[in-house]
Amino acid sequence: MAGIVELNHYPVKGCAGTSTAEALVTPAGLAHDRSFMVVGEDGASRTQRRHPRLALVRPEIGADGERLTLHAPEIEAVNVDVDTATARRDVNLLGASYRGIDQGDAVAGWLSEVLGTPSRLVRVPPEHDRVADGWIPGTSGYADSSPVLVTALSSLEDLNNRITARGGDPVPMDRFRPNIVIDGWDEPYGEDRARRLHAGEAELGYSKLAIRCAVTLIDQESGRKAGPEPLRSLADHRRARRGGVAFGVKFAVTRAGRLSVGDELTVTCRGESEL
Repeated sequence: MAGIVELNHYPVKGCAGTSTAEALVTPAGLAHDRSFMVVGEDGASRTQRRHPRLALVRPEIGADGERLTLHAPEIEAVNVDVDTATARRDVNLLGASYRGIDQGDAVAGWLSEVLGTPSRLVRVPPEHDRVADGWIPGTSGYADSSPVLVTALSSLEDLNNRITARGGDPVPMDRFRPNIVIDGWDEPYGEDRARRLHAGEAELGYSKLAIRCAVTLIDQESGRKAGPEPLRSLADHRRARRGGVAFGVKFAVTRAGRLSVGDELTVTCRGESEL
């Protein structure tokens, strides 16, 4: 029997995640997930690929989403009264244009100090109507594509066995920044073939394989690049037909509802792997 062993949301895209025992799954993913984004003065998104110190920024957000606190080592935390009403500005996420609401100079100055480069914080506007692509499309905030990333412990175990067999150090699951972590599948990569998942009150529909980038090379505790793994080993056996190397699966939300750690997870429809 498969079940959920970990739930994570990432209020600020690219920053540290927050583990939770239960979460509301909205049409755009776990509540508050990637609803904020750090941008440059030109509105272009900042990611760990070029700014690995984002991993050191630890957000806390209230259940109502009205208060955000950012923590980082060796600097006093900053509090943000979340603004959803003032003027929108243009932002750019992976080459696509969207709108964002700037959260003010105080948090901008704080982020600029932590990252060592001029930065600002924006929030998804309430009228944000982005639709992510995929086999089953769905709405999404500032996530790279579909809103829910699912991984499995059996898949990580298989990958780490391959890494250690070639003399490398195993990597933790946080390198992949999942929303939902599953245990209970003996066979690794079973998530690749899941087309419909049901757990708690929610249902998820398959969108695409999660193609991995250089963010997986960043140690999420230190905010520093930690070597060639896991991309080196993924390149040996996880090449997707459409290009890139895959670990985990992106899902759209087909029915909103609450999820909890410990919920049984059922695959109600399966398909062929896109590897």
